[in-house]
Amino acid sequence: MPSEIICSTTGREVRVALMEDGRLAELQIDRGDERGFVGNVYLGRVVRVLPGMQAAFVDIGLERAAFLYVGDIYPDMLNLHESQLGIDGPPAPEDRPRASAKSGQPAIQDLLKEGQEIVVQVAKDPIGTKGARLTTHLALPGRYLVFMPTVEHVGISRRIEREKERRRLREFVERHRKPGMGYIVRTVCEGAPTASLKADMAFLELSWGRIQEACRGQRAPSLLHSEYGLVLRAVRDLFDEDVERMVIDDRGIFDQVRSFVDDFMPRAKDQVHLYRGLEPVFDTYGVETEILRSMGRKVWLKSGGYLVIDQTEALMAIDVNSGKFVGSSSLEDTTLRINLEAVQEVVAQLRLRNIGGLIIIDFIDMDREQNRDKVFRALDEALKIDRARTNVLRISDLGLVEMTRKRVQEGLDRYLTDSCPTCNGTGVVRSQTTLAYEILREVCREAERSSGDSTVYVNTTPGVADLLYGNQFPDLEQIEGQTGRRVVVRAMGHFHPEQFEVYSR
Repeated sequence: MPSEIICSTTGREVRVALMEDGRLAELQIDRGDERGFVGNVYLGRVVRVLPGMQAAFVDIGLERAAFLYVGDIYPDMLNLHESQLGIDGPPAPEDRPRASAKSGQPAIQDLLKEGQEIVVQVAKDPIGTKGARLTTHLALPGRYLVFMPTVEHVGISRRIEREKERRRLREFVERHRKPGMGYIVRTVCEGAPTASLKADMAFLELSWGRIQEACRGQRAPSLLHSEYGLVLRAVRDLFDEDVERMVIDDRGIFDQVRSFVDDFMPRAKDQVHLYRGLEPVFDTYGVETEILRSMGRKVWLKSGGYLVIDQTEALMAIDVNSGKFVGSSSLEDTTLRINLEAVQEVVAQLRLRNIGGLIIIDFIDMDREQNRDKVFRALDEALKIDRARTNVLRISDLGLVEMTRKRVQEGLDRYLTDSCPTCNGTGVVRSQTTLAYEILREVCREAERSSGDSTVYVNTTPGVADLLYGNQFPDLEQIEGQTGRRVVVRAMGHFHPEQFEVYSR
């Protein structure tokens, strides 16, 4: 489908929007001090080995130690640093850790020791309270290829469907790759000239050589290789044959992109434009409106139905509702139509919000199995445009779909929102009636604690104060009679909705 890439800069913030058919499909944000680490290669130091979890914590210089699972370790890579320094070569086969009979993977305590220095790559950014996830299976992405210096494998993007083209690309890579190294052929390779592929291979192998060279004399933790910044990553990953133009509102970034395009995709240089308008570029192309429309908890469908999207600690829940849509035929046909429309919006929201992890979609119940199959097939087809890896189970009898989506970075909500300071992210506060009764109980406690002739004072919000001197006044009088204390309630307009104070003097 025809698409555009729009780049907006405001101070240190850079935003890149991918528009498909005039609608916001993806939004990525870099605010300078919050840039991601995925793809960066570090020389790290093992700070703790956890045999019970078969994992280790590794210091790579970030705020929190990163996490390395035993399954993400390529044993030969553990010796890269020492071999570059000339300390020790790779271990002889008889010296290498033996694999367990059960998993075929050596135990973590046989691979790593505390204080050991290893070369690692960030596979997943720090999310919430979790540190970054690491791997020693390095992968260096280029414009056309992903270079894997530790894996002898050649893979072809599943989105390249023509068998003749797949065979051409595989034969080319197999002929030019070095022994022991591998490549993944990206979708943009389809139809690309062999000269471009060869130049990409040379660039990636040069990058790998620089990483190896950077190991010499370095002490952990240190950065060996940094991924491209946000805009150049977007050009590399998003600029395909469907992109009609890229619009950039910053001269410096525009010059960087033009230089990158001249080197790697010269045929597209006329599609990169510098925006010169006075109005913000996102306003001109309708991106800001799309952000506001798409980021609420409730997302409306064209038919009048809507989605409700809620984040929990363990999963993301997406509920499909019929809303204002009543249909014109049977209930089953109406339900099917809403669910099919919801499929497209669900996939759009997954991409836009960068939702990852476990996702539960609650479609409207359908009686006919053939209709459930139709909705499932539509979902499976719609997810093919998603660059993130997904795994989807069939619709259950309850109308639920369980799926996972690979998450390597924080969701978009993380950049655009903070937890509400009033409700602390719960979405609710205690009712005024609940607070009134809680205050009455606290008055009784304070009367018991304090001297017999003191007055008990209550500071609370105006709404709760009105309630205590209104419907709850008989209860307040009864407590005064029981405790023999005078109770004074004062309204405090600046109080948090749940805040109150009870004291005596």
